[in-house]
Amino acid sequence: MLREFFEEMFFNPKWYHWGVGVALLPLSLLYGCVMLVRRVVVAKMEFDIPIISVGNLIVGGSGKTPFVIELAKRYDCVAIISRGYARKSKGLYLVSSSGEIKCSVEESGDEAMLMAISTNATVIVSEDRDKAIEYAKELGSKVIILDDGFSKVHIKKFDILLEPSSIKNYLPFPSGAFREFYFSKSFADMVFVEDRDFKRVVEYQDLSERMMLTTAIANPSRLDKFLPDGVVERYYLDDHSYFDEDELKEQISQKNITSLLVTQKDMVKMVDFKLRLSLMKLKLEIDNTKLQAIDAYVKEKQNEIQNRSGKNAT
Repeated sequence: MLREFFEEMFFNPKWYHWGVGVALLPLSLLYGCVMLVRRVVVAKMEFDIPIISVGNLIVGGSGKTPFVIELAKRYDCVAIISRGYARKSKGLYLVSSSGEIKCSVEESGDEAMLMAISTNATVIVSEDRDKAIEYAKELGSKVIILDDGFSKVHIKKFDILLEPSSIKNYLPFPSGAFREFYFSKSFADMVFVEDRDFKRVVEYQDLSERMMLTTAIANPSRLDKFLPDGVVERYYLDDHSYFDEDELKEQISQKNITSLLVTQKDMVKMVDFKLRLSLMKLKLEIDNTKLQAIDAYVKEKQNEIQNRSGKNAT
């Protein structure tokens, strides 16, 4: 109940939320100031490899995973590094090596597994991003994409921020959904605004007459505008949660459901379920001019590293 209250306050605030937001404002200002000071004073480490960070300032989903997938398809010998949110493991795990799956979804987490099965990238999960970067280099990676890496201020990288098209609450956490002050986006190298620089496109597979939208993503109401006809029920779990097949079977029986409508992120946790699934496949159409600017950074960084290595050799 508390989660739903704050989720609504962050993404679709009503009049009764503002009292809570104002009461929490001192904490929000303190939190925002701490994050700002940290961003300014922490020295950056050079890892001698092009690192592209895809992140956002808002908690919850903003399209990072499909953006990372589309970006990874542009490069050879690319590694994706993620924390592996809500995985049932700790430490560094190799999720995939050049597209070959090396672990289970429980060990990788849902987002990392989706990135692994959707690309030919090497995917690594680790709480320690520095260690994961060095491991990716040992495996022969030439480009690294850092999933949700904007907050890793000590890493020298090319920062991309994704910004939703409509924002209703600009306050830092806990009064609002922002991880830092809104103006912190000026520290990014490039900002992609939804519906201007990238657009979500949804394709459907195996739709049925009476579907139950079944998802464990943040702010699930953002799916509403993409829902096809035939959705008669909704079943939501907390972001990154794992599903219980028996519970879903009971819901299907009680509500006379013909299939579960799921996202790709949910589907990777249901591959062994003996249930009929209808799939929402989310892809992004991204401004090609901006993508070419990212390509230019990668090429320039690789040339810089090569030139520096040549000078050191002599």
